Amino acid sequence: MSAPVGEESRLALVRRARRINRELALTYPDAHCELDFTSPFELLIATVLSAQTTDVRVNMVTPTLFAKYPSPADLAAADRADVEAIIQSTGFFRAKTQSIIGLSQAIVERFGGEVPGRMKDLVTLPGVGRKTANVVLGNAFGVPGITVDTHFGRLARRFGWTTHTDADKVEADVAALIPRREWTILSHRLIWHGRRCCHARRPACGACPLARLCPSYGEGPTDPVVAATLLKGPA
Repeated sequence: MSAPVGEESRLALVRRARRINRELALTYPDAHCELDFTSPFELLIATVLSAQTTDVRVNMVTPTLFAKYPSPADLAAADRADVEAIIQSTGFFRAKTQSIIGLSQAIVERFGGEVPGRMKDLVTLPGVGRKTANVVLGNAFGVPGITVDTHFGRLARRFGWTTHTDADKVEADVAALIPRREWTILSHRLIWHGRRCCHARRPACGACPLARLCPSYGEGPTDPVVAATLLKGPA
């Protein structure tokens, strides 16, 4: 069945989505996870801490945290007040402390002190949902995963890839458009583009390399000079 006049066919949507991914690959050839880590455990903890704050802020506190508590067993036995003091600047520090100590205890008790490498196991840990699990799987275990954070969801809707706001539904819609092998790096590319160009309030449409491919072009300033002033570096 063909699409109604004026609407994009499924094939056209898939082709446009993959062209956007290719264009983002050219724009951000160095796109990567901006959380600093040296192990699956460090990435898991850093990702939990990154909620409602910036990767830059998390990277400021994790060296101290991991120097003092380098393993799940160490953090599982940590003094709660000490951990709260270390991570306080990331915000929501009491809840985050409870999560990272609790998930460390669960890793020790149920997984032999090693971060599990399967989605079904990761999401049983305190404070770990699909988004966090996909970050860990994709970047520490090489298992493709789509990370639907606030940037990814916003851009996926602007691109017309999904109409949903529920992260699991966004993940499923995008997974149907992009080859599995690309899921992790696609996540980095969209997050980088969201942080640098496609902002929530004033997207830099006039300076965007995706202008001709984006159905939301014009939500932000289209004048190239004005748009260029909205571009940002890493955040």
